[in-house]
Amino acid sequence: MESIGVLLTCPMYTNLHEELSNRFNLFKLWNFSSFQSFSQTHANSIRALVCDTKIGADANTIDSLPNLEIVSTYSVGLDKIDLKKCREKGIRVANTPDVLTDDVADLAIALALAVFRKIPQSDGYVKNGLWNNSDYPLTTKFSGKSVGIVGLGRIGSAIAKRAAAFGCPVSYHSRSEKSEAGSSYKYYPNILDLAANSQILVVACALTEETRHIVNREVIDALGPKGVIINIGRGPIINQRELVSALVEGRLGGAGLDVFEHEPDVPEELMSLENVVLTPHVGTDTVETCNDMADLVIANLEAHFSGKPLLTPVL
Repeated sequence: MESIGVLLTCPMYTNLHEELSNRFNLFKLWNFSSFQSFSQTHANSIRALVCDTKIGADANTIDSLPNLEIVSTYSVGLDKIDLKKCREKGIRVANTPDVLTDDVADLAIALALAVFRKIPQSDGYVKNGLWNNSDYPLTTKFSGKSVGIVGLGRIGSAIAKRAAAFGCPVSYHSRSEKSEAGSSYKYYPNILDLAANSQILVVACALTEETRHIVNREVIDALGPKGVIINIGRGPIINQRELVSALVEGRLGGAGLDVFEHEPDVPEELMSLENVVLTPHVGTDTVETCNDMADLVIANLEAHFSGKPLLTPVL
């Protein structure tokens, strides 16, 4: 397979780069001044494209690669891939579900704990030598808080199990009621009702045209001034402008955010808020999970070019 051209859209995990280089004829898009300059000389060589949540495969990219057969994304999310265009042109698509579920769910709970127990501030309090002068102020309990989850897919279900272990009543909103949830979690067909009956709202759904800004001002206000939002899904699922204003004005109690609407740009207003904990889209970023994701990307490519079924097909 060494002669098969594979285009990597942006820097990802080093091991993924190395393994792709060992198996395929790898092109790194960032080594060229622009996509146009790359496509002018190498477009016909590319049969596979590897992307992630930063730079995906839009319609222009797909149309510019006449021999493209497969898009294998180093992510579970598909919002950066034009699936309609891929379907029209018969291009296969694969992602990396399941292997990253635990890490993202862990981070969701970690963010909630960090917001309620003010862990970043406590860390700074000790490291800055302030403990010698006074006791640290009281924080807020996490266990037992009512948790509403937007999207009860693989990741949402994993978050629900973890929250339940903390004694948190769990509810959820999704396109339809999940039979596998049974009586364990309460279903709300309306996200406003979910927010109104939750103290913590966890965003864990995929980004689609239907879910873009699904968490709007009404939802935020329904959650209320003691409520906390955790987002480990995608930034644009929340109307970021409304989120920021609610936090600044005290209409929302706090937030733990791993994703943002215009990454890597983060609203300046969030930087100084003590009721907000921010992480740089690192939900999947552990050594173990990155290795598993890289292995799955490569396994899907090798399966395709060997005429075998994809391990995790989307299209």
